Amino acid sequence: MAGAVQEDGSSVTSSPLEFSPWMQLSPGIGSPYTWFRELGSEERGLCLIRLLQECVVHVATGSLENANLCLEHISHLASPDGDTMQRIAAYFTEALADRMLKGWPGLHRALNSTKITSVSEEILVQKLFFELCPFLKVAYLITNQAIIEAMEGEKVVHIIDLYSIEPAQWINLLQMIRARPEGPPHLKITGIHEQKVVLEQMALQLVEEADKLDIPFQFNPIVCKLEHLDLESLGIKTGEALAVSSILQLHSLLATDEDVVRKDSPGASKNLQKVFHMSKRPLQEFLDKDHHNFFLASPDSTSTSSPQSLCASPKMESFLSSLWGLSPKLVVITEQEADHNGFTLMERVKKALNFYAALFDCLDSTVSRAPIERQRIEKMLFGEEIKNIIACEGAERKERHEKLEKWISRLELAGFGRVPLSYQGRLQAGMLLQISGYDGYNFKEENKCLVICWKNIPLFSMSAWRRWSN
Repeated sequence: MAGAVQEDGSSVTSSPLEFSPWMQLSPGIGSPYTWFRELGSEERGLCLIRLLQECVVHVATGSLENANLCLEHISHLASPDGDTMQRIAAYFTEALADRMLKGWPGLHRALNSTKITSVSEEILVQKLFFELCPFLKVAYLITNQAIIEAMEGEKVVHIIDLYSIEPAQWINLLQMIRARPEGPPHLKITGIHEQKVVLEQMALQLVEEADKLDIPFQFNPIVCKLEHLDLESLGIKTGEALAVSSILQLHSLLATDEDVVRKDSPGASKNLQKVFHMSKRPLQEFLDKDHHNFFLASPDSTSTSSPQSLCASPKMESFLSSLWGLSPKLVVITEQEADHNGFTLMERVKKALNFYAALFDCLDSTVSRAPIERQRIEKMLFGEEIKNIIACEGAERKERHEKLEKWISRLELAGFGRVPLSYQGRLQAGMLLQISGYDGYNFKEENKCLVICWKNIPLFSMSAWRRWSN
């Protein structure tokens, strides 16, 4: 099979098996797959990394025959119920294959025409993630404590929940405000979700809890996608102290309607091989023992927080402008602490591998590999995010995670100032982790914000904001 020739005249290795010096079998001479299955965990991991990097090169340069060959080899090593590297490889290859299939829109639509995720499944997987990983619990607790402190003395409090799916957050808040020395305020929560049934279930539980605690309460459901939400039509009344909670939602507004699919620049696959370069040393010299840094990243010039580096998004600019106009007393934002909004496919694959490797490890530390619950989270939540990051472009690519430094610049440019997150909230979150037996998690303060880490690997950031006074 001939190697793919790039625009700069360089060639891409024709067979992924040739990429490794200790794998000299040609696909045309017998079957190497029995030998593949006899590899030890570390050798298999190294083999998967090299096959994945080769596959990304071929997909990015349009060498689909070679990409198909890589996927065939990977399929005999990857597994959705194997070790961390096997599971990651399974979902990344599915995403790469989906990207390839989009070159044949009819075929892609036909293969996905009956794929339906029910509302009940969506609720289930979100609840499983809430229960099995501490990230949402911590985000809810710290958000609620920040709201309690910001709303001290207020008689009417209005909270806008940009993704209203988990009643536990607001049940906890109701219990907290019931204990206020001055008594509870009149509380109004506006819940945003695209599924009416989700909001109906939310309203039912919150009204019941508020009645039990004798708190004046109103739930205002808005059936809408965040990207279509008109903040100015929410009917914020004079005298209401406004708070906004955004848990893993704002990044979706970075998607643009224009077609941003671009060919990689000449020599892109050659540069990718430099970034992903791995010598002939044993696997353990490339991977740390917790399997986090699968691809050794070179310094990324896109990580700067200068205004010029921010992704231009009319939706985001319009949303933040409208939000500023509402004069919120507090805005609390939780986002993935990752850079998955890179210009090229290569950048996104590299960064996503490291990020999701840590998330997969988190689940391994909480539950064994067998339970269906863990597989559901990995497939229906992490797997779908990975697919969106890798297989989608333009307005279709919603999972445009960016790091805290970019969110800081973006919010400050929109006229917001940082509010230090509560020490009391951090203390409560630390106690939650300790009591619940969540080992390996910790926090670090960064620019008056909070970063939630797994074994010192930043995974989620939290920041609090209010409108600057004129």
